[in-house]
Amino acid sequence: MPPCECPGLSSATLRDTPPDSVHSEDGHYEPVNVTRRYDDPRADINRDQSKNWFLRLVPILLVNRWPFSIGIGLMVLTMIMGVSVPALTAELINAITPAVVDGETGYFFMLGGILVGISVIQFFFGFFGSYQLSRVSNMLEADLRSVIYNHLVTLSFSFYDKIQTGQVISRANSDIKAIQMFLMMAPMMLTSILTFFLALTYMLTMSWELTLASMVSVPLVYVVSMKLRSVMFPLSWLTQARQADVAVIVDENINGQRIVKAFAQEAMQMNLLARAARKLQWVQVKSVEISAIYNPLIESLSVIGQVVVWVYGGWLVMQGELQIGTLVAFNMYAMMIQMPFRFLGMLLAMEQRAKASAGRVFEILDENPAVTDPDDPVDLVDPRGEIRFEDVHFAYGDEAILKGVNLNVDAGETVAIVGATGSGKSTLVRLLARFYEVGEGFITIDGVDIRQLRTKNLHYHVGQVLDEPFLFSISIRENIAYGKPDATMDEIIAAATAANAHEFILETNDGYDTVVGERGYTLSGGQRQRLGIARALLVNPPILVLDDATSAIDVRIEAQIHDALLALMSFRTTVLIAHRLSTINLADRVILLDDGQVLATGTHTELLANIPRYSEILQQQTVAHQPVVESEQEPEDESDVQHRARLAAMMRDGHNNDRGGPGGPGPGGPGGGMSR
Repeated sequence: MPPCECPGLSSATLRDTPPDSVHSEDGHYEPVNVTRRYDDPRADINRDQSKNWFLRLVPILLVNRWPFSIGIGLMVLTMIMGVSVPALTAELINAITPAVVDGETGYFFMLGGILVGISVIQFFFGFFGSYQLSRVSNMLEADLRSVIYNHLVTLSFSFYDKIQTGQVISRANSDIKAIQMFLMMAPMMLTSILTFFLALTYMLTMSWELTLASMVSVPLVYVVSMKLRSVMFPLSWLTQARQADVAVIVDENINGQRIVKAFAQEAMQMNLLARAARKLQWVQVKSVEISAIYNPLIESLSVIGQVVVWVYGGWLVMQGELQIGTLVAFNMYAMMIQMPFRFLGMLLAMEQRAKASAGRVFEILDENPAVTDPDDPVDLVDPRGEIRFEDVHFAYGDEAILKGVNLNVDAGETVAIVGATGSGKSTLVRLLARFYEVGEGFITIDGVDIRQLRTKNLHYHVGQVLDEPFLFSISIRENIAYGKPDATMDEIIAAATAANAHEFILETNDGYDTVVGERGYTLSGGQRQRLGIARALLVNPPILVLDDATSAIDVRIEAQIHDALLALMSFRTTVLIAHRLSTINLADRVILLDDGQVLATGTHTELLANIPRYSEILQQQTVAHQPVVESEQEPEDESDVQHRARLAAMMRDGHNNDRGGPGGPGPGGPGGGMSR
């Protein structure tokens, strides 16, 4: 449905751009201060899906038209000089007899010098022509890879939900490489075709009868080549697909190595990889088998033409109707016209593989993002953070997750969303950040429908800390400053200190310059989450979403982080996806989500006293247990502010209800779990 008409835009929502902001090329407010170091791809593919795969690549090829034209021009000149060599060779051979009999050697040596000169010029022209064409093919490969990546970052989460990482990597690497290899060889094949017609013209001027005789095998070569082309395409497609399957398994084996070892399933993973490798091996061997049959057949058929030239041409020489030099030249031309056919089998195989690869690449490039920016976006600048969900429905495929959610969050308010597994808690905050598009209803920030905002603008104002934060294989400093690359070292240290990460960072080998391993697996789960919190705090977003962000943190560290969060949350709107009682008690208000709907809202105390379902969910999630609830009964006249202050003091004093110990949750108490 179209964005709603939402009245009441506040002065805080739309105002003059702050002095430290930048603007995008279309003149809109750009909140992220990132210096661009690389240009966008110089061209895009042709988006008309009805066109031939090669025609769709022409726009990218045209941006390299000057080096491509120079390369083609030099190769054509090289070809023209090459075609003149047999004719000059014939003159040279025919000049031997006059040189021997009459002593007229001048013409003979002149022809020899011309041939040497042509050979030298051919070398330089051929070198620079091949260099330019190879350079263009590699530039096209780089441009096409940039086009793919630029398109991938625009695609919505719904795309990544259904495609495997290995498939994307394979298409962005091996498939593009197959296209690049064909485009590097195709111009050379084009010059061979021109050579064919020029050589054929020379042959016709020498002897049309001998020319026809040399062409006797051409129809057979054409038929066999077309057969090879039809057989190779499905095999080429299957080869690329099975290479991607192997890449998927390797990627999952590496990223899931801890699970593999934890369940002692190394043998099963090896079997999966071996089976995929055998499937790939079969199709590759089948492709080699087809090539081994057809390529020699094409070459053998082309030799028939040469044999005919020698036999029939030799008979003409014996009859005195043809000079021996002319026969040698004619045979050289016959080899020239056969050369394209000799490479035809290989080129057709490469063309079919490139066609299959292009089809797989276009499957990604033809995918349209489910979430797009509006044509006339509204710029959200310095928002207050008032959030409103109005009759929001959402489904993953056919499975309805949210069923008419109505919810208001005041600016600066902290709310905790509690619900059973599958109730839609995480989906709710993903829709707030517009990672997915709502099915029905609308979501507003400060009265503005988020569909009226550019996604980049929205994401800057809605900070996210996930339950399993992703860290890049870069330094700790760069990971914390990921959302604000121009942050000073003091700002980075302040954010790390607020997230209680500063001390453990200093204990690493290189401190803030320590490079974490892939996905940050060289750090503990709690350390990764603290870095994730620091990354969000550095950006200082007006709206902060914590999706169970302290679940893997030791309760002692959690208490210290909560102290920092209590102060930080006073200046922003905060949405907590909560499972622990300590996290729930940080909130001004608790929202109980059940079966995709808001069942109740209120303080923790109010819901605990009046909503039985709330108590059930807390017990199911092992967030609160009966002994803990009984030990935490507050005075009836205690305010929420007083309650939160008392809770923070309890955590500082080491009496947090989630802490293990005699009689309390933990390894030594009822319902306890072991923290890292």
